[in-house]
Amino acid sequence: MIDQQVSLRGGAARLPVRPRTGRFLVLAAVFVCAACGLVYELELVALASYLIGDSVTQASVVLSVMVFAMGIGSLLAKRLRCHAAVGFGLIEAALALIGGSSALVLYASFAWLGESRHALVGFSLAIGVLIGAEIPLLMTLIQRVDRQDAGGAVADLFAADYVGALVGGLAFPFLLLPMLGQLTGALFTGAVNAAAGGALVLWVFRRDLTPRSRRLLVLANLSVIAVLATATFLVDDFERAARRAVYGDQVRVAVQTGVQEVILTGTDRDSLGLYLDGRLRVSARDEHRYHEALVHPAMNGPRARVLVLGGGDGLAAREVLRYRDVRSVTVVEIDPAVTRLARTDPALSGLNGHAYRDPRLTAVGADAFTWLRADRHRYDVVISDLPDPGVTASTKLYSAEFYGLVAEALAPRGRLVVHAGPPEARPRTFWTVEASIRAGGLATRPYRIPGRPSGFTASPDRLGGGGGGESGGGGGGPEDWGFVLAGARAVGEPGLGAGAPVPRSLGESELRDGARAAERLRLPGQVPSTLIHPRYWEEA
Repeated sequence: MIDQQVSLRGGAARLPVRPRTGRFLVLAAVFVCAACGLVYELELVALASYLIGDSVTQASVVLSVMVFAMGIGSLLAKRLRCHAAVGFGLIEAALALIGGSSALVLYASFAWLGESRHALVGFSLAIGVLIGAEIPLLMTLIQRVDRQDAGGAVADLFAADYVGALVGGLAFPFLLLPMLGQLTGALFTGAVNAAAGGALVLWVFRRDLTPRSRRLLVLANLSVIAVLATATFLVDDFERAARRAVYGDQVRVAVQTGVQEVILTGTDRDSLGLYLDGRLRVSARDEHRYHEALVHPAMNGPRARVLVLGGGDGLAAREVLRYRDVRSVTVVEIDPAVTRLARTDPALSGLNGHAYRDPRLTAVGADAFTWLRADRHRYDVVISDLPDPGVTASTKLYSAEFYGLVAEALAPRGRLVVHAGPPEARPRTFWTVEASIRAGGLATRPYRIPGRPSGFTASPDRLGGGGGGESGGGGGGPEDWGFVLAGARAVGEPGLGAGAPVPRSLGESELRDGARAAERLRLPGQVPSTLIHPRYWEEA
């Protein structure tokens, strides 16, 4: 091994640059390649969470497979150390092509094949193998350009690698994703990767290449960059075609904000569909069932000041503003693009009754958790119209700490209402939310309403592993919507709405089945109940 290292160092005189310059260029290539590699990882995690859902599971799959594959790649790279320069050049070209096109292929496999899990694992494995093969070859190359001991070379390589990973990790959410989007961002990253790897080998180590190897590397890198550039040029047409395959032919608005992807479908207020990160949040055909059931039970009592957390579409605010004695409504929405659409889009603003024109309404662009920590006002009603509790990104908005903040914001007779997910399809999630509200210091009264009527057909909702939010899953829709009404007073006292008569709304067999499901999962002392707005008994 020592003889081999000496032999490699002895060839430094053949390089076209000084040893220190060559060392700097190798480390710069390490930096760029590490940044690109981490962008590929984050791209796979983000797209898998978007297409498949359950971000924790998808991140675990991508990262574990990739780390395992990196070990395989390191072992395989031992065979290439005798041809380190050409091997590194070809590996970077392959990595640029596979990593740069990964998002495109994943999205295409989902849009037209309806399945992307196998492609996700395949890309994670391939990218991991190629990233793992980089370091052994770079270790050989850096010792080739500078007379440095192995320990120092390893320290320099890993320092450049880790700093590059930091830059790539920050560039993805703050630069690439908001400016270029997922697909174009991945393609651009691949082009940078190919250019950096090819430039290092073809310039610094060109004297180590045979004419045939040099032609091979030039052809490979130019071909990769040409493919990625062509894909970038066609990516808009691809996205439109893929969206039509997923959402149908009536996509009117498609924008990637700094928070999420926002899709509006339908040509008028009767056919409108709002998708956030692929999950159907609003369907005009049945949103009134959800929003009336969410808002009106909580409005039974003092209601001068109302706080809506989430609900940037303005539909919950529409129901609140029906009450003339409401003096102020504050809507806290994290994504200003949603509130902007709710104000300006003719179909969505028509559906929400032009709620944002009402002088009583104030819109705040902020994260609900952070905003509650800073706000010092008290509210008679707090309406939590937030993403589905099954979506990992919204976990903190269903925590006991969050409900503790809400409890502090409630007036003495204030009420809170929370969308807690479908109790029949996901009873454990529903009762976990209810238990979290009680842990936050509030008394609770769960209730539910039937979901979409039999035969209901919504806009396509294939993303996110079954959808979420108000409108739940796709196709036939959720079997029920579950809510929790809560307040500072004990259940049954004025202020929780429990004094109002509870209309019959479900058949006796449905009530018995729901009670059995609740009994299996509820905490001791919690009595399941059903409270339905009178309108739904008439419809049922």
